[in-house]
Amino acid sequence: MKIDVLTLFPDMFEAVLGDSVIGRAVERGLLHLRYINIRDFSEDKHKRVDDYPYGAGGGMVMAPQPIYNAWKYITDGLSYRPHVIYMSPQGQVFSQAKAKSLATDYDHLILLCGHYEGVDERILEEIVDEEISIGDYVLTGGEIPAMAIIDAVARMVPGTVQHGNTESESHSDGLLEYPQYTRPPEFMGRKVPEILLSGHQAKIAEWRRQKSLERTREKRPDLLKGRKENE
Repeated sequence: MKIDVLTLFPDMFEAVLGDSVIGRAVERGLLHLRYINIRDFSEDKHKRVDDYPYGAGGGMVMAPQPIYNAWKYITDGLSYRPHVIYMSPQGQVFSQAKAKSLATDYDHLILLCGHYEGVDERILEEIVDEEISIGDYVLTGGEIPAMAIIDAVARMVPGTVQHGNTESESHSDGLLEYPQYTRPPEFMGRKVPEILLSGHQAKIAEWRRQKSLERTREKRPDLLKGRKENE
């Protein structure tokens, strides 16, 4: 899978993702990540990428031309159009289901990170396919949301997560994950549940399912809306 990021701060991504599970997946050729500096495509002699908004108001707005030039750099010569996502508090709220959908439905994503008061509306109309938010709050830029999306989507790419099963993690089936335990069998007077030591996989699976339901009812009852009552 290919993911290109249009950003003013490409070094942020390498610092966070370079040595992680995602970084190892890149080394193994499962993922192809590029961090494109929008400023490199500015036509201004001072490499400016923003300007004052028309109609007055506070802050600055990212200009359309540098972003468009960076997008053209990625897309020129391709026989297809990559799916372009703008990191925006106005977008659809990101979820595990959305991460799986992006990983399944697209081979090439472009993530656009805004800054200041956002980007010129015309660039959204010209190149962006959808807007995604990671929550109902505002950050100083789109880099942190983009990292979250890269991490969540990349984990859905086969082979990225070498140990464990992403299908049993929190939110994968609409429930929170069951409790996890490892050695020692007793710690600070607290013992590992006997069922997990039994070796009876069917009963362990049933226990885990029940614990997932109990944990979801306790911590995130909103996730259970619409599910069958007998669960």
